[in-house]
Amino acid sequence: MRYLLSILLVGCFLFTKAQPKLNDKNVFEFRGVWIATVVNIDWPSKKGLSNEAQKEEFEALLDMHQKNGMNAIIMQVRPSGDAMYPSTLEPWSEYLMGKQGLPPSPFYDPLTFMIQATHKRGMEFHAWINPYRAVFDINKSSIAPSHLTNIHPEWFLTYGDKKYFNPGLTEVWQHTNRVVRDLVKRYDIDAIHMDDYFYPYKIPGKEFPDEAAYVKNKRGLTKDDWRRSNCDTIIKQLAITIKQTRPGVQFGISPFGVWRNKTKDPRGSNTKAGTSNYEDLYADILLWLEKGWIDYITPQLYWEHGHALADYDELVNWWDKNSYNKNLYIGHGIYRAGSNAAWKDPKEIPYQIKQLRSLPNTRGSAYFSSASFKTNANGWNDSLQQNYYKKPALQPTMPWLVQYQVQAPVVNKKSAQTYQLTIAESSKVKQLAILQQSNKGNWSVEVVLPNDTRLLNMNALGIERNVNSQYWIVTIGNQNQLSQLVALP
Repeated sequence: MRYLLSILLVGCFLFTKAQPKLNDKNVFEFRGVWIATVVNIDWPSKKGLSNEAQKEEFEALLDMHQKNGMNAIIMQVRPSGDAMYPSTLEPWSEYLMGKQGLPPSPFYDPLTFMIQATHKRGMEFHAWINPYRAVFDINKSSIAPSHLTNIHPEWFLTYGDKKYFNPGLTEVWQHTNRVVRDLVKRYDIDAIHMDDYFYPYKIPGKEFPDEAAYVKNKRGLTKDDWRRSNCDTIIKQLAITIKQTRPGVQFGISPFGVWRNKTKDPRGSNTKAGTSNYEDLYADILLWLEKGWIDYITPQLYWEHGHALADYDELVNWWDKNSYNKNLYIGHGIYRAGSNAAWKDPKEIPYQIKQLRSLPNTRGSAYFSSASFKTNANGWNDSLQQNYYKKPALQPTMPWLVQYQVQAPVVNKKSAQTYQLTIAESSKVKQLAILQQSNKGNWSVEVVLPNDTRLLNMNALGIERNVNSQYWIVTIGNQNQLSQLVALP
């Protein structure tokens, strides 16, 4: 009887409902980086590289970001009504091979390659698309005969040196939904991501030329409200399209950092920004959050703390209070390194990370852009590696996306440092992780592992066991949901 009781006790010890809290930033934190393809900002470094050179560059970027502790990339796959992947809806981007419509030769699918390389490193792949920009530079850009500006010129408006899809046309809404549906259906992406370019940033003295579309379909609205309604419509439609096609795919927006100034709206931030989402880009981000159309928000807080017109501290606190229970990640402007006294200070990014971590509703960071990390500006790579991102983090959960429960692994101890794992329904497992829980109840992530891991060797993984800590193994589902934790005795 005593022997049986000891077996039962061991069983209880091995399998428990112990869980870190979902708002524990030591365990759950989004750490992303934008990789821009437009005008070859980040990748590829120039047009017309060979397939092998493109792949080598991309893998080098991933290795750098993985070393820095990142767990997601936000990859621009549709920079200007074109595609960094084979599509029947839009031509190949000129930023790949140098001429719009020209595929890689010999043929390969860059997007499939990029997703697989990213997932192999345990990182999420967020497909970043620009909804309305159609021609980046009407004087210089390569335009293929198959580009929609040639097939449906009536869908487009010229403003400054660029061409834009007209956001007021139902045909444009329908086309954008087709593009997103195609991406979500054909590719194993984790999210669809849009940045701040809805209606274009205003050119002083020039009115965006959408009067004809407005007159034709006013819907009883002022022009400003009509423009906002157009943006609301496309976001609502895309949310439905994504969830109908693959319910687990996230939908995220990275808006300009100021929704509205308080002088315009008592709900606004105490800022004096010359531009706002609401007035100038016609993007009512708070409405989209309130309605639940988007899953995460990544405001571009590209100002330093203490900025006279748009103080980082004011804005990070404002967004924290206005996230509507959706995941909030803060966008950092590391591209500004060295641009003024504040951005020459090595402590600026560490300060920003510490501030957002101190707030209840923030869930992580994203950095613009990838190229800025190549120079280790202000030693920020070192700061991330040695301090702020020294240990890995799991992706924040999104309970409203969870489609299934993940089964815990069965653990069989082979020796003092090795364990055999059995994982049921492995197709439903995205990755595994080993967590550490101190005797004070503090949690941390020791290592994130591929979903095909079946043998754990703590020494080989570089884990030096602390006698005052308990170690746990957990399986993670495709929407970042956790199984119950199993102790590693």
